[in-house]
Amino acid sequence: MKFLGQLSVILFSAFTMNAQVPSPQPNQPAATRLTRDIANKLAELPLKCLELEFPYKTGIVFTDSSLLTAPKNYHPAFYGCFDWHSSVHGHWMLVRLLKSYPDLAKASDIKSKLAAHLSAENIKAEQQLFNSAENKSFERIYGWSWLLQLQNELLTWNDPLGQSMSKNLQPLASQFSAAYIQFLDKIMYPIRVGEHTNLAFGLCLAWDYAITTKDAPLQKAIHDAAIRFYAADKNAPVQWEPGGYDFLSPSLEEADLMRRILPEADYRKWLYAFLPGLFENKIQILQVAQVKDRTDGKLVHLDGLNLSRTWCLEAIAEHGGKNQQAIRKLAHEHMEAGLKQVFSGSYAGEHWLASFAVYMLTIGKQP
Repeated sequence: MKFLGQLSVILFSAFTMNAQVPSPQPNQPAATRLTRDIANKLAELPLKCLELEFPYKTGIVFTDSSLLTAPKNYHPAFYGCFDWHSSVHGHWMLVRLLKSYPDLAKASDIKSKLAAHLSAENIKAEQQLFNSAENKSFERIYGWSWLLQLQNELLTWNDPLGQSMSKNLQPLASQFSAAYIQFLDKIMYPIRVGEHTNLAFGLCLAWDYAITTKDAPLQKAIHDAAIRFYAADKNAPVQWEPGGYDFLSPSLEEADLMRRILPEADYRKWLYAFLPGLFENKIQILQVAQVKDRTDGKLVHLDGLNLSRTWCLEAIAEHGGKNQQAIRKLAHEHMEAGLKQVFSGSYAGEHWLASFAVYMLTIGKQP
C-alpha cells in the first residue's frame, strides 16, 4: 500500500512536471500531455486485471444453469477487471496507449493479450449472450458505448493487429449500433443520472464511432435523440451536483454531447443558456468532488467524476469568452484532484480510473 501511495505521487508529479506550468494559461488546455513514462505506468493497471476473473460483478439475467459458471465461459473476451464494461474500456485504454507510444515497455505483452481476447471466436461467444431476449439490454448504455469506442480506436489504428481485431469486433459493434437505433426510437425521456446509464455520455462515445464508420443511420438516431431531449434545455441545475455515486456530470455530459451535434454558433447560444453560471463568474457552483473511502466501489466514483468533469470543462472553455481562463482553472483543479487518485491502492478505483485519465489526456475534448 505504501508503495502504491508513493507511485501515485510519482505519477502526478510526472504529469505536472511535463506541463511545465503550475496552472493553465488563457489558451492552454488544463490537462497535460501524455508522456511515454506516464503511459507505461498507466498501462500497468489494466494489465493487472485484464485476466483476473474474480472478484467479478455480473449484471446478466441467468436463463439456465449453463451460465452458472466462471465469467470467462460466457465472457471470453471481457471477463476481467471486475465487470464487463470495465474490461471493455481497459482494452480500449491499452489500444489507445499503444497508438500513442508503440514502444511501450510491455507492448508485446499487451498485443499478445489483446489478440487472445479479441479473437473472432471470442467475439462470437460474446454475441450469444446479447442475442438472448433476457439480456438484449445487458450493459446498455455504458458498456455498449465503450465497445463502440474500442472499435473506433481499432479502426483508426494503422497496425495489422489493430485491423485484424477490428474485423473480429465489427459484428458486435454492428449489433450494438442496431440496438442503439432501436432503443433511441423507443425511449421517451432522457436518462439524466451520473452513473452508467447516463444517456448523454453514451451518445458521445457512440457518435464518435458513427462518424468514423460513416454509420449514417446511427448518426441520425443520435442527432434526432439529442435534439429531441436536450435542444430546449436551459438553466441546468448544476448546483444539485454531484450525487453521492456520480462519476459523470449529467449537466456537463449533456453539454459535451451537444457540441458534437449543433453547429458552433448554435452551440454557443445553447451553451450560454444551458450553463449560464459558467459565464457569469459563478463557477464556484462546481466544487471538486471529495471522497472519504476509496475502498467503497460506489463512493470512489467521485474520483472519476473529477476526471470526466475535466474533459467536459476543457471543451466548454473553448467557448468561454471572457470567462475562458476561469473555466480552464476550474478544469485544472478537477484534473489535479482526479489524477492524484488513479493509483489509490484500492481495486475499487484502480480497475477503471486509469481509463478515464487516458481519455481525459488524449481525446476527451476532441470534436
